[in-house]
Amino acid sequence: MPTPRPAAVALATLLCLAAAGCSESDSGSGADGKKTGAAQKASPAARGEYPVTLKNCGLNQKFDKAPSRVVVMNGASVAEVSTLLALGQGDRIVSNQQSYGMSEVPGRAEEIKKLPTGGVKPNDAFDIPREAMIGLRPDFVLSTMSYGFDAKNGFATREQLKEVGARTYVSPEGCGQDNLNMTIDDSYTLLRDMGKAFGVEDRAEKLVATERQNIADVAERVGDAKKPKVMVIFSNMTMGGNDFSSVAAHGIYNDILAKAGGSNAFASASKTSFADLSKEKVAATDVDALVVVSYNDPDPTAYAKKLLKEFPQWPAAKKNKFVVLSDSMYLGPSNDMAVEKIARMLHPEVF
Repeated sequence: MPTPRPAAVALATLLCLAAAGCSESDSGSGADGKKTGAAQKASPAARGEYPVTLKNCGLNQKFDKAPSRVVVMNGASVAEVSTLLALGQGDRIVSNQQSYGMSEVPGRAEEIKKLPTGGVKPNDAFDIPREAMIGLRPDFVLSTMSYGFDAKNGFATREQLKEVGARTYVSPEGCGQDNLNMTIDDSYTLLRDMGKAFGVEDRAEKLVATERQNIADVAERVGDAKKPKVMVIFSNMTMGGNDFSSVAAHGIYNDILAKAGGSNAFASASKTSFADLSKEKVAATDVDALVVVSYNDPDPTAYAKKLLKEFPQWPAAKKNKFVVLSDSMYLGPSNDMAVEKIARMLHPEVF
């Protein structure tokens, strides 16, 4: 498998860790995502009133007003910056280090590219070093995982940032070291938490409701159709020692596949988020369809076609069944787009 540029190799390691923070879910929501009981009353954040408090990775983050100097750390993600843009908070960002190079959301990649970087020179971990972070004078710092606040990695800790007046946030599931249990609901948690922090909770709830409905519409179309076995792989990315080390095995990918009417062909190949597989193992597995996830890859479609040509015995190769995705396949505010695109590939007869 082609080896990506050095930065992508380092960032690929981050993808294996966790996709972000440990906020509590909304206990006032029913199974359909609607407010229930006392939660039906508009919260202070919904009305743009403060203070509001988020519990995040065991720490309480109190907001007396909407943050105005926001820093978004890298973490090989666009979950956080995309969520802020979806909520209309892009003008509050003073330094963004996240970029996928492409997006399923029209104009999103270009919008991200235009955001300020704060003139930061990244460290060896391809993120904002401690001194540069403090120099940005942030009042809110977002990290995909707790790694981003680890002093051993040269980063400012949450305690150090608190001392200079900055609140901090680790996105859903990022408090631990793996995103095995991440689901689409974690994307909703991120939206809701940012809605509360920025005083736009109503807007966040509308986005969640729209996503839920879009996914429910796909599920209704797919119904009880047979679930093809799908390979999810990050294109041109090396994470381990084998030929195929960027194959998704667990996490939000499997939730997206399930809602699209598919299943992960390699779910049993690893106990971690990603499987590190030999070419022989990949060749011996029946793959009905292929999902290639692009991370700053200039030609992921070419990668997908090359992979199908390499394994002509796959049902996916015989039927030319593949789709290329990017940010919608990961934590963030557009998982419904991944669900629909995969479902259309797997079950075109119902669309």
